[in-house]
Amino acid sequence: MHELTRRSLSFLVGTALTIGAATAAWSAETLRDVMKRRGLTEKDLLAAAKTYTPTGGRDEYLAFSSGGQSGQVIVYGVPSMRILKYIGVFTPEPWQGYGFDDESKAVLAQGRVRGKDIVYGDTHHPAISETDGEYDGKYLFINDKANPRVAVIDLHDFETKQIVANPFFKSEHGGAFVTPNTEYVMEGTQYAAPLLEDGFVPLEEFNDKYRGGLTYWKFNREKGRIEPENSFVFELPPYSQDLSDAGKQDSYGWGFTNSFCSERYVGGIERGRPPFEAGCSSKDTDFLHVTNWKKAEELVRAGKVRQERGMYFIPMEQAIAEGLLYLIPEPKSPHGVDVTPDGKYLIVSGKLDSHVSVYSFEKIMQAIEEGEFEGKDPYGVPIIGMQDVLHTQINLGLGPLHTQFDSKPCVAYTSLYVDSQVAKYDYCEGKILDKLSIHYNIGHLMTMEGDTVSPDGKYLVALNKLAIDRFNPVGPLHPQNHQLIDISNEKMQLLYDMPVPLGEPHYVVAIRADKLKPAVRYKSGWDSRTDQRSPYKTRAGREKTERSCDAEGKCTTEVWGTVIRSHITPEIIEAEEGDTVKIHLTNLERAQDEVHGFTLYGQNVQLSIEPGKTASATFVADQAGVFPYYCTEFCSALHLEMQGYLLVRPKGYQATAVKLVEGTLYTKEDYETQVKTNLETQAVIDQVVAYITSHNFKDFPTVVALVEDATDQLGFSEGAKKKSEEAAAKEDWQNAMLWANQWWQYQVKAADLGLRAKTYLEESGAQKVQ
Repeated sequence: MHELTRRSLSFLVGTALTIGAATAAWSAETLRDVMKRRGLTEKDLLAAAKTYTPTGGRDEYLAFSSGGQSGQVIVYGVPSMRILKYIGVFTPEPWQGYGFDDESKAVLAQGRVRGKDIVYGDTHHPAISETDGEYDGKYLFINDKANPRVAVIDLHDFETKQIVANPFFKSEHGGAFVTPNTEYVMEGTQYAAPLLEDGFVPLEEFNDKYRGGLTYWKFNREKGRIEPENSFVFELPPYSQDLSDAGKQDSYGWGFTNSFCSERYVGGIERGRPPFEAGCSSKDTDFLHVTNWKKAEELVRAGKVRQERGMYFIPMEQAIAEGLLYLIPEPKSPHGVDVTPDGKYLIVSGKLDSHVSVYSFEKIMQAIEEGEFEGKDPYGVPIIGMQDVLHTQINLGLGPLHTQFDSKPCVAYTSLYVDSQVAKYDYCEGKILDKLSIHYNIGHLMTMEGDTVSPDGKYLVALNKLAIDRFNPVGPLHPQNHQLIDISNEKMQLLYDMPVPLGEPHYVVAIRADKLKPAVRYKSGWDSRTDQRSPYKTRAGREKTERSCDAEGKCTTEVWGTVIRSHITPEIIEAEEGDTVKIHLTNLERAQDEVHGFTLYGQNVQLSIEPGKTASATFVADQAGVFPYYCTEFCSALHLEMQGYLLVRPKGYQATAVKLVEGTLYTKEDYETQVKTNLETQAVIDQVVAYITSHNFKDFPTVVALVEDATDQLGFSEGAKKKSEEAAAKEDWQNAMLWANQWWQYQVKAADLGLRAKTYLEESGAQKVQ
């Protein structure tokens, strides 16, 4: 038996003994011993049991959190609170090659603002696509507050596919929120600015020329893309619009958007005026905007809305005349309006008011139909009387901010920022049911599927702005603290603190994990950003490098290559100084999680090439030299050997004939020893194959993929075997031995896949075929 195989078997036996000893040691220690050693109480153990997810276990929910200043999205599981992934959206993310390969650079380029590449974003409010008001798990939308943009993430592969920049807004906070069938994605402005002018407009003209706005981005479900040309924008008064929510069921077809600073105050400490915060918090109420998007859509389709900047634009005068826009006073400085699951009520709370206000949609419609208004704002927008449409108000505490809903009828939860508490209450009867202190200064909160028509309840996550003393100190910049709370009983129970070390997450949405159907590999040669076959798809054996020059003498070296355990083809790329180098690599793997990376010295290139994916990198070889490249993803036992060289010749370089000197010389005996090992390895593979084929492996998609990949590896091994035999026939023992070793490498990879498949079948209770 080959020495490496012998050592591997010894390692496996040793590991088994170690595990056995560890198991015996564990069984000798009781649960009470552990509690005493770690200073835990029974309450601690109960909380741990509610969150513990055993090895190999899966979470019931997946949460998608904004990544704040990171410009990304954070994905974690509930109840384990394990972070699973960061999704690159508005900023580069090297692990996924986002912003480093040509394909994702094209997505980032869609988000250019005023002709500039913007690689910073401040993500705030994710929204999952809906069908009939239920999360459908198809798409995720996220906004960028800093540079008014909305991105589309396809949950088929958790990749960003599109970024749209708002051509009207200069800032925004009120995105992203979807209508019940994802007809539109709502995005509201934050700080008023001129909508139709990009140039300078002095603040002295604030009331006349500065405006707020609300965009309804049209989403094409079939294409999975936003269509700006079919989207429309409401011009709104120069209040600071904030968060939105779309009506559902009873209130379907309507949208609701908060505002603050309806005082229209312009600060200027340097001009001797009080700051913004003084002037923007002097009134007792601000305005809730009520928009009829369904009727606006009909006007757009009828050609009654003018086009501006490639979209449809609805001026305030038209919105008022057509009955598309109304205002309702709401508690001062609100942060969010939340429509109840049945669509009958809207819940609003002002950060500078201790009450949560419950508005009746039926009463709002009655006031509109009867023309009962208490007046108009300075821009002529009708104002519905607050007392005319209130269902009830509940005095919850200090700093009420955001509301989510339970599976139990009429039960809601609101965050109390100043009190650092979560309040549970009945919004139908107007009574408080429970309060729970959290750590510290909670902003948003989230219940499982709490934005839908049928929330699941079970858990609540508090998004706390301050962590203070909750975790090990890591310098002045602390992580955020997401706290998991059990809401399945009458009284809430705090279960777990999770540090979030990536930006300041503002809002989270959670979906049942079984609603998501993410892919584990792409179709061969796939461009994941356009969701089409890549024009640079390359198959094994068809790799090539071509150099061409145009009439001006500008030259391009273009590579069509492949990656597979454990080599990059080509392993040597030659170019000339000044060439534009284009490298396209296709991952030939078929097993899931067999990702390869690609980077090379000094060129700012990093590709993440998932199974089946084709990724590209373009750069100018502006300096002559030697540039090693390698796979950045630890993919196999010979990962470090997965390497190559980009050789950039100086201009005018003349090569001299130099014979390559082999580092090690091999003999006929070496070749025959290697062949003997290969035959023994094949015997092991045959045993594994016999086990797999004797069981119902085709009933297990994971195993089928592993078997397909193993079959490919054996196919490659046959090619290497043939080359080794041809070299041996010529008594070229050097190449015979090297190709025999390559033959064995393919066998090892096939064996690895086969053993994984066998283990999977054993653990899954596969049945023997009769």
